[in-house]
Amino acid sequence: MEMSRKAIPYTPNPMALKDMTIMIVSTAGAHLKEQNPFDTAGDATYRVIPGDVQAGDMTVTHGAPKEHYNTDEPKKDINCIFPIDRLRELATEGFIKGLAEKHISMMGYAMRLNQINQETAPAIAKEVTKSQADAVILTAG
Repeated sequence: MEMSRKAIPYTPNPMALKDMTIMIVSTAGAHLKEQNPFDTAGDATYRVIPGDVQAGDMTVTHGAPKEHYNTDEPKKDINCIFPIDRLRELATEGFIKGLAEKHISMMGYAMRLNQINQETAPAIAKEVTKSQADAVILTAG
């Protein structure tokens, strides 16, 4: 099926949320502190975040001007852009089945649209497919 450039394809999911494993895909520039930070001059790469990550092991690097995306608060609590602890709470309470074994993050202010469209987005789509997550939460900074 060819992707439409004018509309986002809608695919209804018949599963109940309580039976779904959820994956986070973010363009907020979140990454592990031990991973290479994103190149704020333009970076079309992505980082794989393990599903068992601790929020305190994460930080954010983003090239957007501070008046557009102030990373001060996400650096204090990564959950405001990458809600890993909130999803764990939802799993504990039975609202969702659980979290995927990995999550994906990239920096949205990359400005390399051809590379993102032709390389990064297809690679991320493969990661999502391999993860067998039932649903994805998309977050931005």
